[in-house]
Amino acid sequence: MTGAGRGIGRAVAVELAGPGVTVALLARSPDELAETAAQVRARGGTPVEIPVDLAETEKIGAAVERAREAAGTIDTLVNNAGVVWPLGPTAAVDPGEWATAITINLVAVTALTLAVLPGMLAQRRGRIVNVSSGAAARPDSMIGGNAYVTSKTALEAHTLNLAGELADSGVTVNVYRPGAVETPLQGWIRSRDPDQIGEGLHERFVRMHADGALITPEHTARCLVGHLADADTGQVWTVT
Repeated sequence: MTGAGRGIGRAVAVELAGPGVTVALLARSPDELAETAAQVRARGGTPVEIPVDLAETEKIGAAVERAREAAGTIDTLVNNAGVVWPLGPTAAVDPGEWATAITINLVAVTALTLAVLPGMLAQRRGRIVNVSSGAAARPDSMIGGNAYVTSKTALEAHTLNLAGELADSGVTVNVYRPGAVETPLQGWIRSRDPDQIGEGLHERFVRMHADGALITPEHTARCLVGHLADADTGQVWTVT
């Protein structure tokens, strides 16, 4: 479970937890991982805390190996970690930040998948879920978030193509669009200067919050985990 330190990632990790279940928790902050681990234990699960910055893709292999050593096998990978920055007019965005966002949101996802895939194929069993965004269906709905929209759109293409490649292998690969969720990321966007990120983008996120349109991380986590029993692959799941 990536991005397991808070928000949707923490909620999914806790929802996955139960007696006899080992949940590998990947995130940057050891303090946040410790909080998630405590909640996993409270559900009877066994947490494995793995601090890692997914922008440093060269460290992903070691992180996955640590998870495999703790769990024995890796049956499920939920790629949830992602960043929404950089926000603002594309011409004013730092190219390095743009590239780093693509690395975290897309390249790291692929690296994690490639690291777990041989084992899943060997056991002919596995579930890979890539958390996307409704913005992938409507790229024009998030003007000012070019790197984010680009990465999520490409992520969905990667997911559906890989699902087709792995048909009948026992390994399913699906997209999950979690809906508008009240997370630290949402709060971060609302706290930005409208003049820097774009007044329209800022107003949209402020309005969703004011209108009570945001769902809880726990709600979307239950929806995601509920899909894992299905044998469907190559699907774009949406929150219900």
